[in-house]
Parts: sequence; C-alpha cells; structure tokens
Amino acid sequence: MSDKNKLGHNSKKDFLKKPVEHIDITSFDSRKIISSMKKMSFVSRETGNAADIFNQMLKDKNCTIFLTLAGSTSAAGCMNIYRDMVKYNMVDAIVATGASIIDMDLFEALGFKHYQGSQFQDDNELRKNYIDRIYDTYIDEDELQLCDKTICEIADNLKPKSYTSREFIYEIGRYLKKNSKKKESLIETAYDNNVPIFCPAFTDSSAGFGLVMHQEKNPSKHITIDSIREFRELTEIKIKSKGSGLFMIGGGVPKNFIQDTVICAELLGREVDMHKYAIQITVADSRDGACSSSTLKEASSWGKVDTTKEQMVFAEATSVLPLIASDAYHKGEWKNRDRKNFSNLFK
Repeated sequence: MSDKNKLGHNSKKDFLKKPVEHIDITSFDSRKIISSMKKMSFVSRETGNAADIFNQMLKDKNCTIFLTLAGSTSAAGCMNIYRDMVKYNMVDAIVATGASIIDMDLFEALGFKHYQGSQFQDDNELRKNYIDRIYDTYIDEDELQLCDKTICEIADNLKPKSYTSREFIYEIGRYLKKNSKKKESLIETAYDNNVPIFCPAFTDSSAGFGLVMHQEKNPSKHITIDSIREFRELTEIKIKSKGSGLFMIGGGVPKNFIQDTVICAELLGREVDMHKYAIQITVADSRDGACSSSTLKEASSWGKVDTTKEQMVFAEATSVLPLIASDAYHKGEWKNRDRKNFSNLFK
C-alpha cells in the first residue's frame, strides 16, 4: 500500500506519535566504511575526501574550526552530532541560521520534540491541527509558539541595550542551565565550553517573533540585535586565529558570513590568510550562479577560501554527515586539541 493510501489521520495526537531520534556518532565506528568510500567514486569519494580534510583540521593545532549550519538537519536527527562536535572539541565557533539554533535546538531543550511524518500528507489537514511540516517531519505549532514566548521572557529579563546574536544566545545558555527540560542541548553545551554561536539572520526564526513581542511590551526600554557588531566579533575570531577551517552544512547566510571575515579583516587593515580548509555538504546547484553562496573554488576568486584543501560533497547532509563525524570521533584527533575558548574574548 502506498504512503498516500495509508494517510487518514485527523487529530493532532495521531500525527505526533513517533519522535525523531537523534543519531549518536559515538555508538558506531564508521572508519572502515569511510576508508572504503575513498576507493570508490562519485559522492562516496567526495565523502571520504571530506572526512580526510576534517581530520587534517583537527590535527592542525593552529586551526580554528568554524561549523556553519543552514537547513533543517537538526530537526531531522543530526542535533546531537553538532552538540557532540562541541562537546568533544571538534568545533571552536558556530555560525548558523536562527531556525537551527532557536526553532530546533532551543525548542527541544524546552522539552518539545520533532516527529516523523510524511511528505505526502494533506497540508490543509495539518494546518487544521496546528502542525507545521518540514518535508517528512512535523512540529507542534502550539509548542513552537511557547518557544517564541520563551525568547520574549528571556529578553524581558535582560538590561535594555543592543546585543549581538552571540551575546543573546549566551544568555539563552545561562537560562537553560536552570530551566532546560532536555539537558546537553547544543546551546547549553556551547555555553559550558566557551564556544560562541552567531546567527547573522537571527530574527528570521522564533527569535524574531519573540523579540517583536518583547519590543511590543517594552516600547521605550527594550533590547535590539546588533548584526554589525557581531560581524566585527566574528572577524575578531578570524584575526586571532593562526589558521582556519570551515565545516559547512548547507550554505546561505552562515556560509557567506564566515567567508566574508577574510575580506572584513583586510578592510580593517589586518592581514589574514584565506580559510585553509573547507568542506561543504549541500544539494544546491551551481548553475544558477549560487550553490547556496558559491562553490568553494569560486570563493577562492574572492580571496576567501584556499583551494588546496577543499571538498564539495553534493549530498543530502543527513546521509553523509554521521559517517564523517563518527570517523573523526573514533580517529580521536580531537583529544590532542586545546580548546580555543573564544567566548572569553568578549567577556
């Protein structure tokens, strides 16, 4: 029977039955499959090459590793991968969409879940039940609005002034230390390990809704988000780094924002190297002049990325990211890295 013929649900509890379970890269060892994939072709070889480059980043003691997140892989089961990359010192700073950090990570830290669903479901029926759909994944809109309201509550309790998204997410981490229902979220783990998180398009998420409510309640004394200052902060991390590598899931604003730190540093009169290592996992196409913010070789023409150690992996990230991350975890190069503690730069 086809998926279409199986669908006949008509209540919220019928839809929200099967939570997404986040994969655990420590529970399996992908080293053998990665080694085999390097001897193959197509996306398998791209994946093997990307795993090699990531391990080179981890081995290079002078390399600052930036993780960039775009898309919905956190909702789809990769949330604990990103947390573990922070926990096991494979990442020094994060640049992400607001949705990845707020709508997905904070959302689950508050005790809510994402659910397995179907891409064939009648979306009008989902709307009647106040359920949002990300391809074959469902979210309870009532719970998502509670996430919006939590952002408002956090903002209401902060000193009225301008904050970078990094500063505000740090305050969310402080809030979660006392109030989280699900421990060891990405935000809380980054807070504990001095790994800064930047969301250059922060308001394009539940954070935006929450901050609008906050400003509506506090018209004369409220917080604002200073995206210019956070660009300066992120550039400061690049300036402080002897070398750098990019591990990019998807593209878009996070990818372009971190690459632009090279240009920004130069405009400030600071000489920095291009990003030495770069991996991008994406399904975007380059024929429209974009590839969700250019291929890595194209970025080299702008002076952003060195082409010596770069790899585009044209795959849906949930299918290859667990293999690359598990390979790195079990090879253990992260054990020899010193934590950069970049959050301390801004205290």
